[in-house]
Order: sequence, then structure tokens, then C-alpha cells
Amino acid sequence: MQTLLHAIKEIALQTHTLLQQANSNYLESINSNGDTQLQVDVMVDKLIEEKFLALPCVKGICSEEKEEAIYKQEGEFLIAYDPLDGSSLVDSNLSIGSIFGIYKTDFSGKNLVASSYIIYGPKIEIIFAYQNQVLYLGFNGKEWKEKEMPKLKEKGKINATGGTQKNWSTMHKNIIESFFQEGYRLRYSGGMVPDLHQILIKGGGIFSYPATSDAPSGKLRKLFEVFPFAYVYECCGGEAITEDGKRLLDLPCKNLHDTTPCFFGSKYEISKFKNTKGF
Repeated sequence: MQTLLHAIKEIALQTHTLLQQANSNYLESINSNGDTQLQVDVMVDKLIEEKFLALPCVKGICSEEKEEAIYKQEGEFLIAYDPLDGSSLVDSNLSIGSIFGIYKTDFSGKNLVASSYIIYGPKIEIIFAYQNQVLYLGFNGKEWKEKEMPKLKEKGKINATGGTQKNWSTMHKNIIESFFQEGYRLRYSGGMVPDLHQILIKGGGIFSYPATSDAPSGKLRKLFEVFPFAYVYECCGGEAITEDGKRLLDLPCKNLHDTTPCFFGSKYEISKFKNTKGF
């Protein structure tokens, strides 16, 4: 794990440099999800691919930007990653991130053994979760410094919810409105990393990306986004569930780019979703 963490630290600094230098031009190519790729998407994807495949402990990788996984003969770990989550926010200069799921044996929630993400904001920070512990690192311009492990309180104040509102179910609209009636604040940037990181660092709240009429299976990908954050939130005292109240990490994965509706939060908010839906 130390080898993987060291690689993620290098990826963080090198990606930060690319973000300072690269433009936000769109290319003619599209990624595995059908989204038009930014030039910087492709550059960071290549950087991460080369970094991980050079490690003897890594047996294979799969990227949100590519259809298929890449495997080697040797190695122990499989890495699924989203090279630049929220890259559409680059041109508006909002925080974005990179997400990593670390698996053994195969790419599935039950075989996720660690996860990590990087947030590129006013500061570069890394969260690395392994064996129910979470390492929180910040770069001060010269070196990485460890920060206090984040913990989710029983109840928070932040409400971050994705999907186009006109495509929400009536039940989801009512649940979201009930949080606002309790005094929750809307905090949603359109980037999964900054939104979930804010809830985590502020100590609680709810992030939801429900099934919608235009995306009944959800939009967020299990291997690259959902499973890694589910692992982090569980390690920090929170919960991560499906729309029908199941634990996200117990979900099967039909293919590398399988998606799911998902809900991440502290205990109170998750219990409210469960109770409202009768679970």
C-alpha cells in the first residue's frame, strides 16, 4: 500500500502541474461514457496509466476514459480510476479530483481493499482509506503533511444532490425538500470529489444521485466513483446505500462501466432515506 500511496502522491503533483499548463479544449474523441474528452482528460489518463503499470505490484488497470481494462502477467492489485472527475469544471476554475479504487482478484465491490482520491483546489489534498483507517494528507508546497483523520458526525447540514431536477421522481423531490425544511444548505458543484469531500471535511450531510427518468440506472460508475467513495465514507463513520437501501459495496458489477443510483452520508441522513422509502 505504501508503494501505491507514493504513486498517488506523484500523480497528484504531476496532475496539478498539467492543470496549470494545459488548456481546456475539447477533442473530437469521446470516452467510454459517451462524453466528449478534454485534452487534459487524455493527458492525465495517460499519466496515471503509465505510473501504475510501471509498478510491479499492479496487475491491471481500468480507466473511466477507456472501454477495456489493461492487464499484465505479474502483480497483486487492480486499479480502477477516474483520472479527472468533474473535468467539465476546469474552464470555470472550480475544484476537481482524481478517484482510485484498489481491488484484488477482480473488479468488484466485495474485492475492494482500499480507495483514494485527490482534490485539486486552492490546496492539493489526498484521502487514502485502508483497513478502516483514513489517511488525510495535504501538500504545503514542499512536502506532504498528515492531517487529522476526518470523521462524519451523526448528522450534518449539507445537501448535495445530482441529476436534472425535472427528471427526479416525486419521492426524491419530497425527500430533498424535507432536508431543506430542516435547514440544510445546498452545496452542489457538479463534481463528485469536491462535493463529497466537503461533506466529509465539514462533518456530515447527504450526497445523492438518484435514478432519474433519463438515467434509470443512475449516472455514476461503480468501479471508478461509487465503490471508492462508499469505502471512504464507511471508514469515516458514514453509510453508502442504493436507492432500495442496500449497501453499495455489496452490489454486483455487470461490466467495467456499470452505473448505479447512490446515496452517501452520515447516519441521520441515510436513515431518513431508508425510513421514507420503507426500508
